[in-house]
This record gives sequence, structure tokens and C-alpha cells, in this order.
Amino acid sequence: MTDHEQSTLERARTGDAEAFNQLVVLYQDRIFAKVFSLLRNRQDAEEVTQDTFIRAQRGLENFRGTASFSTWLYQIATNLARNRYWYWWRRKRDMSFSLDCPLSDESDMTFVDLLPDAEMTPSESTVNQEFVDQVALCMEKLKDSHREILVLRNVKNMDYESIAETLGLSIGTVKSRIARAREALRELMGEDFA
Repeated sequence: MTDHEQSTLERARTGDAEAFNQLVVLYQDRIFAKVFSLLRNRQDAEEVTQDTFIRAQRGLENFRGTASFSTWLYQIATNLARNRYWYWWRRKRDMSFSLDCPLSDESDMTFVDLLPDAEMTPSESTVNQEFVDQVALCMEKLKDSHREILVLRNVKNMDYESIAETLGLSIGTVKSRIARAREALRELMGEDFA
């Protein structure tokens, strides 16, 4: 942060609305780009960007400066974007995914393999549908961090590097969290679906 930016931040902290507006102009494009990369929806990204600056203005007096101002803004924006994503995910807004995505790293089975084909008998189709319904039910029961990482990997088909960047984690942490999330899902699914 330059000396001018630091002085603008200090003025904004004392309630100078013009100084805060200068900070908005300075950071809004970067915040929007970060949020848009997470949400992939322009309208949602615009709303979250606006909400980020509203939250920042309300909380500016509590900004301690232990991290840079931009890092603090990014954290607010990332948290709001994740909240927005999970709000809509729970309401089935974003139900598209790659049918060719492998269900796990240990298996070549894809979502296509779960879909009934013309050769399936009615009983096979019923068992298949029970499995799909059980996966959906168990995904809802997972803790948020496990559900989030499985959706990014298995539904959105993101690679480890993209997940690491999105969540602000190391690739090793991403891999271990995915493994723990899959194990938690297997436990919830029970022996009948293992």
C-alpha cells in the first residue's frame, strides 16, 4: 500500500466518506474479479462486491491492520461469495455438472455410469435411483467444508490447483480434505451403498 493509500485509509477510518469512496474506486475492480471467479455470475458478483464495501465501511473501525487492507477486503468478499454460493446451492439453483466427471480419484466410474440406459431393467433403474437419491441426501448432511470441496471437485470438475486457489488452501490440504470428505460421505452412505 502506498503512502497515499495509507493516508486515505486513515482518513476513511475517521469517518471521511470521500476517502472511503476513493478506496472503493481503488479496489472495486479487483474485488469484483475475485468474486466473479468464485461465483461465475455477473449479477451475483456485482451484489457481493457492493456488499463487501458496505461490510468494510461498517467494520472499518475494527480493522486492526494485522493484514493489509486489500487482504482484509478479499477475506470479506470471499466469505460473502461462499455464503452466496451455498445459499443458492442449497436451493438447487446450480444443478449443472459434468457427466464425464469421475466420482473419485480411485475409480473411473463417472456420473454417466449412474444414469439408467436402455439396457437397464426396471429394478436396476430403481436401485440406481435409490443410490443417486442417497448421495444427494448424504451430501446435505455433510459439514459445509466437506460438501463445498466435494462439489468443487466432483460436481464442478475443478482441478486441485483451482480448488486450492478458490479456497485459499495448499494443494496438499485440498487433497487431504477431499479424502476426508469422501470418507465422511461413504460413512453416511452406509454399507448398503458402499
